[in-house]
Amino acid sequence: MQTLLKFSRAVDWLNAQVGKYVIWLIFAATAISALNAIVRKLFDTSSNAYLEAQWYLFAWSFLAAAGYTLLHREHVRIDVVNSHLPKTVRVWIDIVGYTLFLTPICLVALYLCTPQAIDMFVSGEMSGNPGGLIRWPVWLALPVGFTLLLLQGWSELIKCIAFLRGAGPDPTEKRTEKSDEEALAEALRAQQADGGSRAGASARAH
Repeated sequence: MQTLLKFSRAVDWLNAQVGKYVIWLIFAATAISALNAIVRKLFDTSSNAYLEAQWYLFAWSFLAAAGYTLLHREHVRIDVVNSHLPKTVRVWIDIVGYTLFLTPICLVALYLCTPQAIDMFVSGEMSGNPGGLIRWPVWLALPVGFTLLLLQGWSELIKCIAFLRGAGPDPTEKRTEKSDEEALAEALRAQQADGGSRAGASARAH
């Protein structure tokens, strides 16, 4: 079990790192969109490359972040009934979902899209639009995204089994990380409290 939990922690770390940086793809897509709009307005010209670069980046951001989203349990869940069930039952539902649904779907998707991505890379197929981009970079997002999602599904499955065996924390609870604003506010409160305690100590000394 401990070996599996180490694997789970490694997958969690991997998807956490991917999620930390994938946000920059959305920023890049937004910047390209703004640049395209400015060029079109000022010089009355544009290029399909700008448009395709935007949806390439959006495709990568959503697919690459799928595992990160699962890590933080942010995928849409219809829990009208599930939320009222005992925790053990909910964990068993997750186990069934990861085993019978998520894993087969990811494997089928990888089986179908990986050869296509390889063919695109080998052939160097270009977009059919004038001035468009080469196709394989966006196709590569499919096997990468489904691989990260599959690994995270297995990580969550391991955590569910560990919980049932009393070897791990509750996997149904969302992982909450402090935002930068919350971390800053907490640091300011700690600094203020530290300053107040020092002032009180100084006053007592005098």
